Order: sequence, then C-alpha cells, then structure tokens
Amino acid sequence: MSADLKPAAQPAAATAKGGRRRLTYPWILLILAVALLAVAGLRALTGTADLTSTGQFGAALSAAVPIGLAGLGGLWSERAGVVNIGLEGMMMLGSFAAGWIGWQHGPWAAAAAGIVGGALGGLVHAVATVTFGVDHIVSGVAINILALGATQYLATLWFGQEGSAAQAAGGNDKQSPPMPDMPTFTVPGLSDWLNSIEAHHWFFVSDLAGILGAAVTNVSWLTLGTVGLFVATFYLLWRSSFGLRLRSCGEAPLSAESLGVNVYAYKYAAVLVSGALAGLGGAFLSIGVHFYQDGQTGGRGYIGLATMIFGNWRPGGVAMGAGLFGFMDAMQLRSGGPTVHALLLGLAALLAVLALLRLRAAKRAQAAVSAVVAVALVVWYAVADTVPLELVEASPYIATLLVLALFSQRLRPPKAGGRPYRRGQGA
Repeated sequence: MSADLKPAAQPAAATAKGGRRRLTYPWILLILAVALLAVAGLRALTGTADLTSTGQFGAALSAAVPIGLAGLGGLWSERAGVVNIGLEGMMMLGSFAAGWIGWQHGPWAAAAAGIVGGALGGLVHAVATVTFGVDHIVSGVAINILALGATQYLATLWFGQEGSAAQAAGGNDKQSPPMPDMPTFTVPGLSDWLNSIEAHHWFFVSDLAGILGAAVTNVSWLTLGTVGLFVATFYLLWRSSFGLRLRSCGEAPLSAESLGVNVYAYKYAAVLVSGALAGLGGAFLSIGVHFYQDGQTGGRGYIGLATMIFGNWRPGGVAMGAGLFGFMDAMQLRSGGPTVHALLLGLAALLAVLALLRLRAAKRAQAAVSAVVAVALVVWYAVADTVPLELVEASPYIATLLVLALFSQRLRPPKAGGRPYRRGQGA
C-alpha cells in the first residue's frame, strides 16, 4: 500500500475550503449550550414543561436511534461513492427479519436477524450498482419497492397462514407474533436525583437534568450500542488506513486504483455495512414495540438519508440531525399540538437570527423572506392555542425540509458519489 494513503494528522485549527473554519469540539459544546439555553428559555416563556422533560428526551432518544442508524448506513455507502436511497427498503427487510426471528428466539436474536436482513438488501444494491453498473437511484428505488412487496408477501405466508404456529402465537398477515422485552438499564441513584431536580422546574438546571435523566433512565442496550457504532465509524473512516482507502473510493476511485486499492472490494464492503446498519435500525423498531408490523418504518429510511445530507456526510453531523428529527418525531407522538405550538415561537426566533445573518451578508431577498415568515409565526402563536393534528403529524417531515433548505449551501458530498466506475477505465 502506498504511503500516500496513510491517514494524515489533523491540524489543530483546521480551516475548510473557502476560508470557513471547521467546527472544533469547544465550538460544538458552545453551540449545544446555547441551544439548551434557548430551549430552556422557550420552556420558561411558554410554560410547556414537556419540552425538556426526561420523558420527552427519552422518547426522542428512542426515535433517533433508527433514523441515526439509517443515516450512518447511508454515510458508509456514499463515502465509498455508492448513493443509497434504498435505505428504506433495507430497514423494511431488517424489521421483518427481526419480527420473524424475535418471536421464536428473543430480542437479541432479532437484532442479529435485522442486521442480516438489511445486509442482504445491501448486497443486492452492491451487485446492481458496483458489478453491473445500474444507476444508483434506479437500484435504490427498485430495492424499496421489492422490499415492500417481499415483506408483505412473506408476512402473509409466515405469520398469517391458517393453522400455523405463528398465527396461534398472535401473528397475522400484517404483523408477527410478539417477542419478549429487550433489557434496559438505569443508573441507580443518579436517575432519581436528576428526576428530583427536574421536578423543581428551575431555569436551565432542571432542563439540563431532564435531558441528562433521559440518558440514564430505562435506556435500551441497543441505544448504547448505536452510540458505540457512531464512535467506531468515526475512528474507522477518519483515523485508519482502511477508512482513508474507503473514502478515496468515493472521492477519486481512479486515483485510488492507481495506488493499489481494490475499489470494488471497498465499495462492496461499504454497501454491505450500509445495509446492515439500516437493517439494525429496522430491527430496533420491531424490538421496541415487540413485533414486526406492516408499514413500520414509516419513511424513516428517507429521513435517515436527509439526516446524512444535513450532517454533511460526517458521523457527528448525522448524530445531531438524528437527534433533531428524533425530537420532532417524539414530540408529535407524546405531546401533540401544545408543544408544537410552543415551537412556533422558537422557530420564529431562529428565522429572525437567520434574517439578520442574511442581511449582514447582503442577501436582502433571503433576509426579507425569513423576516416575513418569522413575523407570521409570531402572529400564528399569538392567535392560536394549539396546532392542527394534521400539521403535528407532519412536523418531522416539515423539519426535514426546513433543515435541508437552510443548510444546503454548506454541503460537500463525495466527489465521485453516484458515478459509474470500471476497473482500468482511466488507463
């Protein structure tokens, strides 16, 4: 292997292309602290206690896991140059496999089955795109359609067949029989202490206690494993020779080939890992409600894809995006209209800040649009007491569109993403 493909040391204060300074850990911590202060202020101003409660953030953490795993799967694939919009179908395969195995052998076997089911979907995508050169978008759409049809057919055949053991155990053509609970962990003492602080509703302190309480109260071991997968992905892809070679396949595959990298092998490995991660996300959904159910993924694979784009193809960004979308998903399930209504005020403040930044950058048209929308949101908040149910249910998808619209100008995808590659074509 050439010395040119050894991981280089990162400068202490690296600056991105175009003069933009990269976010360092102190800056990330500062941004998180400011965000927490803003949410705490919004909670105090609107009186919506559930905004920062342990229950809200616990539900947000659970909702973020499958989205984050799908986004992480997309990151692996696209960093190797293979666009993967088949994440939704791979999640379907994972959730079905988990439901099929889980009711017979328990939740841990269900998680393993979900990984295998998603990896099979990834293998199909890899064969189509890497070996046969099928357009990546066409292949991804085909996988989503095939996975939907296959899971519905197999559910009827395996779970709903008259007189079968699965039907006797509670299955039908739309869902699997129930499986046992996945173990959770709670940090004794610390959890109760944080809950007692949260109950006082002190500004910022109780809000921080509510968020931290969600991380130590009834947390699934799969959630902890997901955190480990994010950390492992960062070190594998950005701190190892393997990761440098894999990312070179998504940036300049011909150059990587000239240095002795087996581009096909790395692309296959990346897409298989991508499918396995998406499948684990689907398995998490089945394990969380104790059975597979038709339509269980609910578009989370697509939201995971949006999370990957919002996160700029970086694990930290994917994690932050998954947390945001998980928060919105949990909020519409737990609190409904009143909490979404309170967020109107927060969104108005965010758009007001954005208007000032656009005005400072001499982008007057964008500044004017942001300011008008901010004023409209304040008026809406003032004249209404809640938000219609239909809008509440759509809030995670609206958040997805808003985030992508606001951050689209700062995105930098892999240069060779989605492009066909054939060995020796640059000779």
